[in-house]
Amino acid sequence: MTAPDDGRPGPARPAGAAAGAAPDTDFRGPFDATRAATAVLDADGVVIGWGAAAQRLLGHEPGDVLGRPVGSLVVDRAGVYQAAADLPGAARARRQVLHMRHRDGRIVRVVAATLPLAHGEAGPARLLAVADADETEHWEALQAMLRGLATQSPVGLAIYDTDLRVVWTNSALYREMGTSQYAGLGPDDMVASGQVLSAGYPPTLEETMRRVLATGEAVIELHYRGRPPVDPDHDHVWSCSYYRLSDADGTHLGVCEETVDITDRYLAKQRLDLLVRAGGTVGTSLDMSRTARELSAVAVPRFADGVTVDLVDAVLRGDAPVSGTTGAARLVRVWSAPPGTAPPGTAPPGTGATAAGAGGAPDTGPAGAASPAAPAGPEGRAGPDAAERPAAGAARPGSAPEYVPYPADAPQARCLATGRPVLGGGPAAATLAVPLRTDGAPLGVVTFHRRGRAAPFDTDDLPVADELVARTAVSIDNARRFTREHSAALALQHSLLPRNLPSLTAVDFAHRYLPADGKSGVGGDWFDVVTLSGARVGLVVGDVVGHGLGAAATMGRLRTSVRVLARQDLAPDELLTRLDDLITQAADEEAATPGSAAGAPAHAPAHGPAHGPGDIPDDQAVGATCLYAVYDPATGLCRMARAGHPAPAVLDASRGTVTVPDVPAGPPLGLGGLPFESTELHLPEGSLIALFTDGLVRGRARDPEGGLDDLSALLADHRDRPLPELCDRAVTALIPGPVEDDAALLLVRTRLLPPGRVARWDLGTGPEEAGRARALAARRIAAWGLDELAFTTEIVVSELVTNALRYASGPVQLRLIHDRTLICEVSDTGHTAPHLRRAAMDDEGGRGLFLVAQMTQHWGTRYTATGKTIWAEQALPPP
Repeated sequence: MTAPDDGRPGPARPAGAAAGAAPDTDFRGPFDATRAATAVLDADGVVIGWGAAAQRLLGHEPGDVLGRPVGSLVVDRAGVYQAAADLPGAARARRQVLHMRHRDGRIVRVVAATLPLAHGEAGPARLLAVADADETEHWEALQAMLRGLATQSPVGLAIYDTDLRVVWTNSALYREMGTSQYAGLGPDDMVASGQVLSAGYPPTLEETMRRVLATGEAVIELHYRGRPPVDPDHDHVWSCSYYRLSDADGTHLGVCEETVDITDRYLAKQRLDLLVRAGGTVGTSLDMSRTARELSAVAVPRFADGVTVDLVDAVLRGDAPVSGTTGAARLVRVWSAPPGTAPPGTAPPGTGATAAGAGGAPDTGPAGAASPAAPAGPEGRAGPDAAERPAAGAARPGSAPEYVPYPADAPQARCLATGRPVLGGGPAAATLAVPLRTDGAPLGVVTFHRRGRAAPFDTDDLPVADELVARTAVSIDNARRFTREHSAALALQHSLLPRNLPSLTAVDFAHRYLPADGKSGVGGDWFDVVTLSGARVGLVVGDVVGHGLGAAATMGRLRTSVRVLARQDLAPDELLTRLDDLITQAADEEAATPGSAAGAPAHAPAHGPAHGPGDIPDDQAVGATCLYAVYDPATGLCRMARAGHPAPAVLDASRGTVTVPDVPAGPPLGLGGLPFESTELHLPEGSLIALFTDGLVRGRARDPEGGLDDLSALLADHRDRPLPELCDRAVTALIPGPVEDDAALLLVRTRLLPPGRVARWDLGTGPEEAGRARALAARRIAAWGLDELAFTTEIVVSELVTNALRYASGPVQLRLIHDRTLICEVSDTGHTAPHLRRAAMDDEGGRGLFLVAQMTQHWGTRYTATGKTIWAEQALPPP
């Protein structure tokens, strides 16, 4: 069926690739001799020859057109047909766009070109070549693109033959590489110091291109660094792409290279990557030296060859910086990575080591560009030996501070004075000093050094350096605040811990306390040794939940409470019960207070529970643990009870074995529940008791059982070592490095009072027993050589025995102990304690205890399982 002829041009024929070139696209031009539709014309424009391609294009058989004027096929304009029109413009133009009639009646838009064949009047005169106009225009656009790539494109193009030698370059590459002759050079010979930056590719371009030539797989955006001939002193970075070239028959002709200079973009990305890495690396701890080391690890070697960090000495102590004191402030060197020395954990410049890991050779940036990877020039100095040290490192803990005296004209001094970055080192600008500031006050100064690089610091580096140092300043200020709080909490805790424990006959002891090194701050571990009546001693160790000032203050509260309760001569289980009641009551009162931290809202009704059953009062004493033990040197008995605390380790001196006594584990303080129970041990003289907190035996890489086994092994090997030495050995072995929790250790070696220092008599119930007791006491006092105390002792014994005989029932016992004081004890079966009162003038009695209180240092009452004991102590006369 023939389409109706409406006088309009027909639809365009699809060109070889209208929107995109297919792999089998024929790139021969429409006027190629093998493709063009041709006709031979005589001098009058009559067709005397008609090619096969012309028949395919217009559909006319040779017999239909031979002998006819060619104008009969030409349509001057749409809708009007002139059968005998001359060839338009044949005498004036060699190429023109025509509309010609197809055999089926439709109109075909073509491009016609004429070529004279002879100058005679007879025979062939002209050759007419005709091609589809749309296909021709598309092909001409492709030709314009190729001319643009060769002469105008900013993309560098090079063609390499199968030996990978240059055979052609476009104008862009010629301008970029200079006027040198590159024909015959290999891909790695065109620039100096070339290096493939992208990971996962061979180390040279030639190896990459051979892979492309062999496999046909294109390479896109390979990053390559080098120094072009037109700029031999600076590194450039190119994005390179490679693809194989083949002819129409599939024969491989070589490889085409496309290159774009991306130095500026690459350096901007490197700076951004540097800041991103700094965001995840700098400030991971609350240690100023470590923060400085982290800054150095980020900056070297990407941004600088060396970094020094100097802080104001007051900042290291935790003091707040003060504006306007830069001139008088002393700087202390906390980190120094001199130029040419990479900090620990980083690779030296040029090795390509990054945080990306082992994914091939990562991009490291141009080594000579003014960028994160391009320091240069000699380092600046700030006084003798201020900026140059033999090796990288920070000030060691415990070493003397390294003060840095910068001269007034040094970049660092000017930087601190102005509060702005200062470029130094002369025209090369090999030093960049940036102030560490917070809230306008100086914290210190960071100095970046470049050495051996062509590009010095410039204004493009200032934003990067400012951002790096600003992030570091925030972290250092946080560390300063933590240092201040940590120091305050540590001072508070040390002030609340026992400083000068008493020297006792009952025990020898030594103790060690190690505060936490972590960012959580000091904890609430504590220990204590309390002197009790009858030459006994109370041993305490405890642990408060949490860290910081609150934990330290809570520890002080608990230690004071324990000492007060211990002075009441309470049994260990009874003491813990009373302490638990105190904590529970305080927590409940706080929780019931409207508007308190742990209480009900201010608008809540007064009645009802202050908090739900699952709420925990905001009191750090709740959940604290404690172990309390009482040792009696007169009998060798030790009674202990614990509230959620680890049981002690006990070395039996008679057998040399270390055991952990089965002390019932009561609940932590303030939680309520089970009652507290005590255990009684008989300890031979010279036995060791190790009381500790869980921070001593529990660690990140060690379970408590393993730590307790190590402690037991150390105690078993004591060999009568001095207790301070044994403490040091235990702490060193069990805590070899920084600790995340406080640790307290109290080592106690037991003693027994010599039998000759203790006298005990059982008395009857008759009134004459008071006189007998006086006589027995007088003889013993004389035997001990304490004649000066005889009169007082007789009065004390007489009053105490008389009270026991008068107000109590059952047997009465008198005991004298010659210790650091002279102790007189009277025990009976009664449970009513006497009370001191002031007798009136006409009272016949009531003056006995008053006399005892006036004539002795201390007196008191303690309850026992069988009754009570009234005791009184007298100071011994000077020797």
